[in-house]
Amino acid sequence: MHRVNLTYSLVGVEPQQRELHHPLLALLGAVHDSGSINGAARRLALSYRHVWGELKRWEQELGQTLVVWNKGRPAVLSPFGEKLLWAERRAQARLAPQIEALRAELEQAFAIAFDDGAGVIPIVASHDDALPLLRTLARERHRLHLDIGFSGSVDALAALNDGRCLMAGFHALVESPLRSPTARVYRGMLKPGRHKLVAFARRTQGLIVAPGNPHEITLLADLCRHGIRFANRARGTGTRVVFDELLAAQGINPQYIAGYDRTEPSHRSAAEAVASGSADAALGIEAAARARGMGFVPLVQEQYFLVTLQHALVQPQVQTLLGLLQSAQWRAQLNALPGYEAGDSGEVLSLRRVLPWWTFRKPKRPATR
Repeated sequence: MHRVNLTYSLVGVEPQQRELHHPLLALLGAVHDSGSINGAARRLALSYRHVWGELKRWEQELGQTLVVWNKGRPAVLSPFGEKLLWAERRAQARLAPQIEALRAELEQAFAIAFDDGAGVIPIVASHDDALPLLRTLARERHRLHLDIGFSGSVDALAALNDGRCLMAGFHALVESPLRSPTARVYRGMLKPGRHKLVAFARRTQGLIVAPGNPHEITLLADLCRHGIRFANRARGTGTRVVFDELLAAQGINPQYIAGYDRTEPSHRSAAEAVASGSADAALGIEAAARARGMGFVPLVQEQYFLVTLQHALVQPQVQTLLGLLQSAQWRAQLNALPGYEAGDSGEVLSLRRVLPWWTFRKPKRPATR
């Protein structure tokens, strides 16, 4: 086995630009995306000679050809180079939530060590592109640190109910009937009078497809066509619950979908599966598709909620967060994300009104004589 040590660095200032960086993979990505070594050099602000020399150096290190030339055509990645690039991009997409959580945890630890007045809200939440932006804004405006750990919606609510966080983030179709998959999953985990819902954002869920939608996938039923490969989300994720509900509503048997049992851990990794060519479609949010340059077929709008226990709602740091969610600055930032709408972000909502799955009989009046 050929062993090579690759040392990465964490780069990027804005939350959605942070990623692990390695010079070789950056070179391969630039050659692939620009279509030539000249284009790669321009994109990376390096000289042609430097890019050429580095590629040759890495070919010797790896013992494999990374770039090939055909007469009269620009250089392109070799099959090995393509495989290496896509494997790394998919690994990055899968690890992105954990990497961002680790970075934020280190940043928070240093900030609190030097600032006794900093507040902290532990949050376990379903994967979302807007939450890292909120974390940055809360820290900069209010010295409020959102300690966010990403998981599936079910695990997030379980963490709240077990006392492992102060707030949880989950998403759902708000008009789901009592006997729907959404109600079956969440009804037992939420209790009116104990839990308080906070509106966070409305998001568009849909099918992530290749640019130009070459397979002409426009409906969920198209996923059942022969040769269409689908990338699903894991059980316990809010997106999986949404997908199962949409299938049930349209009477589609999931056993006819090739890839229904193949899962990706996040919206970003689902988009990367399509970008790499290992899947023809995946369910995810529009922001993830646009960020990766993929096509998107909108299917449904859902509501993303933050939820806390009733007694925690009056805590100063929670009140500060609610005020930030209602601010014009935050709502403008949220509305700028593809597929997002701020709506009534920051408003405390009635659990029974938004998710009408509970009925309480009025107590019988005592008989009169």
